Amino acid sequence: MQQAIIGIPCDIKMIGLLPFHAVGDKYVAAAAGGTGCIPVLIPALGDASALRAMLELVDGVMLPGSLSNIEPHHYGTEQSRPGTPHDPLRDATTLPLIPLLLQAGIPLLGVCRGFQEINVALGGELYQHVHEQPGLHDHREPDSKDLDALYGPAHRVHFPEEGLMRQWLGQPSAEVNSLHGQGVRRLADGLVPEAVADDGLIEAFSVRCARAFAFAVQWHPEWKYTENPVSQAIFKAFGDACRAHRVSRKEVR
Repeated sequence: MQQAIIGIPCDIKMIGLLPFHAVGDKYVAAAAGGTGCIPVLIPALGDASALRAMLELVDGVMLPGSLSNIEPHHYGTEQSRPGTPHDPLRDATTLPLIPLLLQAGIPLLGVCRGFQEINVALGGELYQHVHEQPGLHDHREPDSKDLDALYGPAHRVHFPEEGLMRQWLGQPSAEVNSLHGQGVRRLADGLVPEAVADDGLIEAFSVRCARAFAFAVQWHPEWKYTENPVSQAIFKAFGDACRAHRVSRKEVR
């Protein structure tokens, strides 16, 4: 049987004077090694017709993290502060893609920005500065150039008793990394919390009544995924769902 195909939407990155479509290597490596599938990059064209054509090519989509933030007009809040990085072409690609994937029953995994994109695409809202909210902790990465420090365990998240993470891991909580300034302010209708930080911030969710795997995390499971049982469980479940989708596509044909 041919391997399943996982699409990964690109960012628009300036390299020198020119824009490039790009995805961090750690996401591509985790999509390949963690799931056993073949990753392909989805250009950030913001073209609805191209997105519909993409549904015929992929067996799953992973929305990766990014340094950029979703433009706040997509969730109806105040403008960003000057200097906030944005990527309007990625917004124009991922936000309309998400409901198409859910309608088509194509497995979906969101990571960090991807987690936030799913919430916004389905009608939720974000905090632009989590660390400024009363009662919430500072979830940003430490001021360090050491990657092991940046992506090291930062805080504990707790898994609901009937949730997917509890089923996959058989444990009530785990330590995760934390490299985000924004976070869920209001969870979209139809999303179910799957992990919650000590301060109450939602760190993972699934899509209620989704036709296929639809799950997202605020942390970075792609980092050294081979050494992390939590990451391995997430990517295994996603990969299994992508393979099942590929089989179902072949049966229909």
